[in-house]
Amino acid sequence: MENKFSVIILTFNEEASLQGCLDSIKWCDDIVIIDSFSTDATCAIAEKAGARVFQNKFSNFAQQRNFANDEVKFKHNWVFHLDADEHFTNALKVECSKAIAVYQFGAFLVPAKEILWGKWLKYSAGTVFQMRFHKLADARFEQYGHGQRECDLKKGLGKLKQPYEHYFFSKGLNQWFIKHLKYAEEEAENEKNVSFNGILFRKLINGKSHEKRRVLKAISYKIPCRPIFKFFYLYVLKLGFLDGMVGFRFCVMKSIYEQFIVLKKVESNLNK
Repeated sequence: MENKFSVIILTFNEEASLQGCLDSIKWCDDIVIIDSFSTDATCAIAEKAGARVFQNKFSNFAQQRNFANDEVKFKHNWVFHLDADEHFTNALKVECSKAIAVYQFGAFLVPAKEILWGKWLKYSAGTVFQMRFHKLADARFEQYGHGQRECDLKKGLGKLKQPYEHYFFSKGLNQWFIKHLKYAEEEAENEKNVSFNGILFRKLINGKSHEKRRVLKAISYKIPCRPIFKFFYLYVLKLGFLDGMVGFRFCVMKSIYEQFIVLKKVESNLNK
């Protein structure tokens, strides 16, 4: 018997992206939309597909995901958190079902396959893991920077191998810059709480891959000329040049984002 799970999708004005996400989970018999009061056709598209729609004012990603976990009565005990610009794969569905059957862990990090202009950024984007799949009572989320991390783990944290597909540029260049300006402000604020004394360097040696990534990110906060270093790291050290021109453009965009963070820190200091 197949082990089923519910799917949660966070939305806000996602009429251009949502249908593709919904098409990738037609097999799911419990799709829940947590909408941040969209003003376009997002909710209508979701309801037409048979999804249940709940609305909640957006504060941050962690709060929105915890709202779903706390307030919605799901059909299944396990949930997978998606965003509207992300697509599920059949291989990931099979792996999730197996994880439920074994129940070795109560929550799982899941890799994202980053897609830009139809191309998989195998090298320049790398593999980013987030906790997206868990048993309802076994985990929660906490906000970190502009994203979220897992917390209150009751039965450990596992890692899935199969990725979901993230079409992160689905709303175009203007929306990417607008969104990342906001992200930069949140990251600049988060940096104020990071010090070298609080960075666990031992995690670089014996930590898990996602722990090493988090330590490296904390260290990057203190590196001078961050935008230039970011481009060099992604394009040269991470072999981003193997992703061709799309990879080059992505690395430039990531460098610009780092410059946004630097400028937001300068602005914050000037306004003190």
